[in-house]
Amino acid sequence: MFRALASNFLTLLIVTLVVAAGLLAWGREAYTGPGPLTDATCFRVDRGASLAQVSRALEQQGVVTDARLFRIGADYADRERDLRFGSYLIGPGASMAEVLDALTAGGQSTCGREVNFRIGVNSMDAVLRELDPATARYVEVVKFDPSAEAAPTDYLAVAEDRDLRWRVTVAEGVTSWQVVEGLRRADFLAGEIGERPPEGSLAPDSYEVARGADRAQLLAQMAERQARVLAAEWAERQDGLPYAGPEEALIMASIVEKETGVAEERGQVASVFVNRLRRGMKLQTDPTVIYGVTRGEGVLGRGLRQSELRRETPWNTYVIDGLPPTPIANPGRASIRAALNPDETPYIFFVADGTGGHAFAVTLDEHNRNVARWREIERARGEAEASGVQTE
Repeated sequence: MFRALASNFLTLLIVTLVVAAGLLAWGREAYTGPGPLTDATCFRVDRGASLAQVSRALEQQGVVTDARLFRIGADYADRERDLRFGSYLIGPGASMAEVLDALTAGGQSTCGREVNFRIGVNSMDAVLRELDPATARYVEVVKFDPSAEAAPTDYLAVAEDRDLRWRVTVAEGVTSWQVVEGLRRADFLAGEIGERPPEGSLAPDSYEVARGADRAQLLAQMAERQARVLAAEWAERQDGLPYAGPEEALIMASIVEKETGVAEERGQVASVFVNRLRRGMKLQTDPTVIYGVTRGEGVLGRGLRQSELRRETPWNTYVIDGLPPTPIANPGRASIRAALNPDETPYIFFVADGTGGHAFAVTLDEHNRNVARWREIERARGEAEASGVQTE
């Protein structure tokens, strides 16, 4: 009798273990295997939402097949308290494990609407855009210039939406005055700006901000980022560069930034100016002269006059020797790197070549020929414009 009971108990135990193992394997497969989504979707986690609320919403929206299994998986991973509010892009076929990763990873939201306030060299604008889940690309909804026009109704209709994300993007080559003036026009920011940050001290980059963020604190963040970039690039610099310290390298980087918009040319442009410094030649670069005229407060909007090229200012490198006393803009990391790791070239001269880039030269005769070709291109373009012919 006892042996029969023991045998039956053992059989029941084995069956129970087999069933439990099967359930565990099924649960693991269901948790890590492909999910039910056939198309990408945006899923929102409300601020303060519990795991139970989120898991039910995930099941109702067809993101996961089983809310309870999702909660068990989150609990097992010890991430049930790690949910981050916001809107997140969930891809087709995302497993429960991948969904949990997306909702707990932190950082910025990956879906929904965003305003990108862009401060450029020649303009500024605010762009309201929305992520299209099907393509995972942002679609522009509305764009306007806050310095010249009132905010459109499409923008005002969503500006107070608590789900709306905000971003400030600073272009490479803008001056500190332009950054300050731009931030003052950003109506979603708060706080006063005191003294203008030193030229060159702000890192051109894209900054995610909260509505009501303090302008001065954002400027401090930009300055801290630029200081880190400069320190890191200075540590990796070439030997024997003609700079007294990182500040002079930053001045050179700002000149490189303003001289070329072609990324591949930065190292060559930097080499020209480094070669000139080493030979004791004047830098003779127009952007420094322009800075001496404008002090960085806006765009000159015209060509330089001969009187301005001859006028002595601290930044007129046709008159002064060596580098000007300050940067002439806020350079990006690539220009800082070029200034600290210039190409090794024999070039002393360069001039525009009509394609957006430059023609480089070693000798003055070669440079004069390049200049003559550029003057011919300018002349042809002027005649075409006068006759109404469109040129590239």
